[in-house]
Amino acid sequence: MENTLLAWISVEEADEANPEEVAEKAVEDLVKVCGQVKTRNILLYPYAHLLFGSQPASPEAAIHILKLMEEKLKGLGFNVRRAPFGYYKAFQVECKGHPLAELSRVIVPSGEAEGKPEAPQVYYRILTPEMAVYKPEEYVFQPGEEEFKALVEKEALKKGLKGGAEPRYLAYCKKFGIEWEEFSDLGHMRYGPEATLIFDLISDYAGMLAESLDIPVYKVKGTNMFNLAIPAVKQHAELFGGRLYTIRSGNRRLVMRYAACHQQFAMVKDWVIGYGDLPFGVYELADSYRLEQEGELLLCFRVRKLHMPDLHVFCRSMEEAQEYALKIHRKIFEEIAKLGRSYVSLYNTTEEYFEANRDFFRRLLEVEGKPVLLCFVPKKYYWVINVEYNIIDELGRPCEIATFQIDVGNAERFGIAYTDRDGSRKHPIIIHTALIGTVERYLFAQLDTASKREREGKPPSLPLWLTPIQARVIPVSARHLDYAWKVYRQLSEARIRVDLDDRDESLPKKVRNAEVAWIPYIAVVGDRETERGTITLRIRETGEQREATTQQLIQEIEEKTRGYPWRPLPLPAQTSRRPVFA
Repeated sequence: MENTLLAWISVEEADEANPEEVAEKAVEDLVKVCGQVKTRNILLYPYAHLLFGSQPASPEAAIHILKLMEEKLKGLGFNVRRAPFGYYKAFQVECKGHPLAELSRVIVPSGEAEGKPEAPQVYYRILTPEMAVYKPEEYVFQPGEEEFKALVEKEALKKGLKGGAEPRYLAYCKKFGIEWEEFSDLGHMRYGPEATLIFDLISDYAGMLAESLDIPVYKVKGTNMFNLAIPAVKQHAELFGGRLYTIRSGNRRLVMRYAACHQQFAMVKDWVIGYGDLPFGVYELADSYRLEQEGELLLCFRVRKLHMPDLHVFCRSMEEAQEYALKIHRKIFEEIAKLGRSYVSLYNTTEEYFEANRDFFRRLLEVEGKPVLLCFVPKKYYWVINVEYNIIDELGRPCEIATFQIDVGNAERFGIAYTDRDGSRKHPIIIHTALIGTVERYLFAQLDTASKREREGKPPSLPLWLTPIQARVIPVSARHLDYAWKVYRQLSEARIRVDLDDRDESLPKKVRNAEVAWIPYIAVVGDRETERGTITLRIRETGEQREATTQQLIQEIEEKTRGYPWRPLPLPAQTSRRPVFA
């Protein structure tokens, strides 16, 4: 090529955020220079590492931008050629003695998808169960709406939150071995033996709930990182608008998944789905990653690695999706009620969807039984409604736990389709939900509830099914050990997590240690109990003390834990054989 503008091009990592804009800006600059040097010939030449310390884009992203530039320049009538990408090339360049013979340019996208999404224009309204709509600043809060008021003040009125005090639940975390991992990146947690048991029980329970919606639910597993050069992955990441955790692998730029969406959608797109197969659910307990800001990190609640029990329900129509969304909505409220709590809700939606589906919103509020906060957003998201369920924690702060959303965009984006009755191919509507929130946030809700109990003058505790040690057998002295072991074996064989305090300490100290460990049932055995074949029970929840048989204790624990998962105690039976888990 002669009399040619040679464009040495290095596509950088940041350019992947907005390839169209980068290509457009680069073409504008090339057209301007071509006019100055009086040529219509352009050679686009891929050449990485033009700048010291640069971060090249993935090959797929770089080729995409180069092809965009080629297409745009040809559309403007230029004679354009594009050198091969990724080849080792020999070349010889003869350069004119012209003032514009050697120029460098850095084309920068105006915005990036990572952590800095364009702020959408939103506005808030309060919706009552009677379907009355109010501006937040004009609403008169009624007695009993204090928690809803806290949500409105934070989200809609942007009032500052209470601060200064350290939440009590952090001491509870330390008790069970829940803490930050200092050897990792910020925001990553670690779990001791008891905490791991709690984590696994919550995970099991989340899976049980996913299967309770009376539809087929297919459990899957997959990877936790996806290539941003794949258009569907990149578009979903941009629409998610969260703080993306990205890594590099060679020339590839990967996003750590922030939910199970990528893996499930990548898998379901390859399934052959008929009309009669719907609705169905796909479930994975997905380790997910979000690059939360350092100052916002909060143990169990705002973390950088979280575990999302992500259920996606694939439906044939919006009407069907709304029916299953209502079922999910009721299930979410049923679960938080088991903690003695209720949610205050934020409904993100579009004005168009709200106006067209007022009856659906009315039915949602029938379950709520109280007002909700509406946040009207532009028509730019992949969902039409996204509900955030908040508890108000011990410091008066709204904390989102569970969620659901109705997705109308990702089935088409990822190529997911089903064959309808008439043989046509259609894209399903997808419900996203985490019925109890992430494992970490559900644990936060449990510990915050324990803090609430303590503020009310009650002993803090976890539900019996979630308590690591459900019962402890305490012999009064060494001569009662044989009978204590008999009681232990009866409880253990009944699948009760029980241990035995065989340490050479006084009875009051042993009982006090069990109380500090939040053990719900303490079974003391001495001379009288050995003779009668009974136990003396100390019950943490009520403070009651009574004589009972081992079988009566077994029956009581079985009744209170029925319908919940069980796992064995991951500790030695004898307390004397355990290290101190600092």
